[in-house]
Amino acid sequence: MKAIIDCNSFYASCERAFQPHLTGKPIVVLSNNDGCIVARNDEAKALGIPMGEPYFMAKELCEQKGVSVFSSNYALYGDLSRRVMETIASVYPDIEVYSIDECFLDLDEKYIGDLGAFGRTITQRVLQCTGIPVSIGIAPTKVLSKVANRLSKKDKPKYKGVYVIQAAHEIEDALRRTKVGDVWGVGWNSVKKLHDMGIDTAYKLSRMSEAWAHKHMGGVVGVRLIKELNGTPCREQARGLDHKQHIASTRSFGRPVTTLVELKEAIATYTSRAAEKLRSQKSAAAGIYVFAKTDKHDERYEYFKGGKYTALPYATDSTNELIKYAIRAAEEIYRDGLRYKKAGVMLSALVPQGSIQQHLFEINNDDPRNKAISKALDEINKRMGIDTINFAANGVNTNWKMRSELRSPCYTTKWSDIRVIN
Repeated sequence: MKAIIDCNSFYASCERAFQPHLTGKPIVVLSNNDGCIVARNDEAKALGIPMGEPYFMAKELCEQKGVSVFSSNYALYGDLSRRVMETIASVYPDIEVYSIDECFLDLDEKYIGDLGAFGRTITQRVLQCTGIPVSIGIAPTKVLSKVANRLSKKDKPKYKGVYVIQAAHEIEDALRRTKVGDVWGVGWNSVKKLHDMGIDTAYKLSRMSEAWAHKHMGGVVGVRLIKELNGTPCREQARGLDHKQHIASTRSFGRPVTTLVELKEAIATYTSRAAEKLRSQKSAAAGIYVFAKTDKHDERYEYFKGGKYTALPYATDSTNELIKYAIRAAEEIYRDGLRYKKAGVMLSALVPQGSIQQHLFEINNDDPRNKAISKALDEINKRMGIDTINFAANGVNTNWKMRSELRSPCYTTKWSDIRVIN
């Protein structure tokens, strides 16, 4: 049996965990630069506030209804995500982290027994240890567990956050109650095509033949989807946290960037972020891609997007080495007179740290001083908070950074932001 554990309205739940007076009240969280609504709790959904709507369009309604609005606080969300996953792993270690707020479990019924009771044990433990409510769907396959998870959220008081489908009649009932557009793996582009064929529920989709799925649902991918809907597992469980093949750090600017100095500062900052992620999964990168672009919606100015990929002479995880190549790329793509809106860095060609191939003509690719600097940076920033210490190339007066005017404190990652209880 497969289980998926999904944090309920995760970003909003993170905010509420440290502000209990918000319990039962509507909460929304905004995207980078306080642009669009990217998260809502149930109370905000009940007010009709749509996901993805620009905040300026919803601001009046939020003020009228007393909605609490927050800028995205990625340091807080990332740390609470780690705590949630560690709590789940302490109960059942066979975990596959799927996203910041979701993970799969590969359950062995012989040792678990009552699946519903097991699921409720996890929901209670996570809530007690982290303050984050979760919902669990348990079924024979990952796709069916996603269906069960969605149904568990539709009636939280009834199911207490856990929904199990196992017998054939339970699977059929769940699929009949699920719209085809809500099936994991069915893209929005496919929904209209399926509706035109008279397929509007997951159950009707499950009745289609594998030959039909191969023709109309993307070949092997569609066949696997049909099999999963009918209880045959096709998606393998990844053990632990699956290492990423690419690591990216991109952001929109709080205001247009017009100078090379500011662009280089931004690229150096994003490279530092990506390098931290790289080391956290014990990898090194042999390639780096840097891009910058202007606002394509601003018709007053020329639209431009430039990018530069650099194959490094050796794989490295050192921030200062990566910054060196990233800044060179930024200098190449920069064009004077433009107003840049967004930039980013992607690290690629990743290899494990332990298998970095040495370069005959390079003396710095395994310099112990670089490793010592990177280790010190990571330890200090982890203990004292992000950006406590960084490279001079990242800049000091970085007023190009994205707007976060409504961001809550970093309760768990900054000493100065720890809650004081009287």
